[in-house]
Amino acid sequence: MNIKAAVTPGQGQDFVLEEVQLAAPKANEVLVKIVATGVCHTDAVARDAAIAPLPAVLGHEGAGIVEEVGEAVTLLEKGDHVVLSFAHCGHCDNCLTGHPTVCETFNDLNFGGTHDDYTHRLSKDGQPLSTFFGQSSFGTFAIAHERNVVKVDRDVDLALLGPLGCGIQTGAGTVLNSLKPEFGSTIAIYGAGAVGLSAIMAAKIMGCKKIIAIDVHDSRLELAKELCATHTLNGKEVDVVKEIKELTRGGTNYAIDTTGVPPVVRQSLQALRPLGVAAIVGVTPVMDIDVHNDIMAEGKTMMGVIEGDSVPNVFIPQLVDYYKSGQFPFDKLVKFYDFEDINLAFEDSKTGVAIKPIVRIAH
Repeated sequence: MNIKAAVTPGQGQDFVLEEVQLAAPKANEVLVKIVATGVCHTDAVARDAAIAPLPAVLGHEGAGIVEEVGEAVTLLEKGDHVVLSFAHCGHCDNCLTGHPTVCETFNDLNFGGTHDDYTHRLSKDGQPLSTFFGQSSFGTFAIAHERNVVKVDRDVDLALLGPLGCGIQTGAGTVLNSLKPEFGSTIAIYGAGAVGLSAIMAAKIMGCKKIIAIDVHDSRLELAKELCATHTLNGKEVDVVKEIKELTRGGTNYAIDTTGVPPVVRQSLQALRPLGVAAIVGVTPVMDIDVHNDIMAEGKTMMGVIEGDSVPNVFIPQLVDYYKSGQFPFDKLVKFYDFEDINLAFEDSKTGVAIKPIVRIAH
């Protein structure tokens, strides 16, 4: 079938809306009519750093309606409202023990450019286009394996839900699935973008006593307060480590770095109390750490977390329930854009005009 898609023709190039061809779904796949797709930093990295083969149709926070199911699909049917999440094999040790975010073939399935059978579904004029995250949701339709398609409630605005498939589940899941902070504990969250703000809301759900947001943009810190951060610090204006240790009488129990900025990663470790735990979710370059003073000497833990250590088919419906009950108002992070304005959405994400852009594809 012919569909309209935002094609990334080459490294660093703008998205181009074009007519492309999409093959029929195979036995375990579904065809989804895309309603809206979130804009994530990982899409920008794929475009600018070519971490996936190009040309490609990017997009990995899709939400839509099932249009057709393959003959072996058992859990989904035409008309279901769904969110698309990351691809995983479903049968390696990590997948089978509830950790598909560290699937043994995660990188191949999400960044390799093909579906799990190593073939393409997308093409233009007979030439293959790479798939991204097993979905390529910057198009009017997408094909995904039933494993990474999550059925969601029909009574919630479907256009809002796509970011639950990656960025928002990353922030919330790092708190709810990985750190699991004790009631009354303290946590510092470095970076008040979509991932960090989602972590703040999750920390409130867990009953953290002090939730400290750190950023360099006052507007984001104001939103962090609205979303129940108990304290905010502007990293350009204060000594963050000193301030946190004073606020918490010695440091936080937990920290999350969403920035990937080496000096900030160091701060997240140095502002922990003894036996504290820091989760790193930002893409961080090679950096120096004083292992003795920053970690070992006070029994601290530094851990990496991918996609919030989530099982999407379990966790995304939980986040929807939290949203419906008023405990997880992630709609406050969102700004909508028309499909034709996808390049503006990415620019606004880069400059901070929008915290979590969502591109509406079907109206």
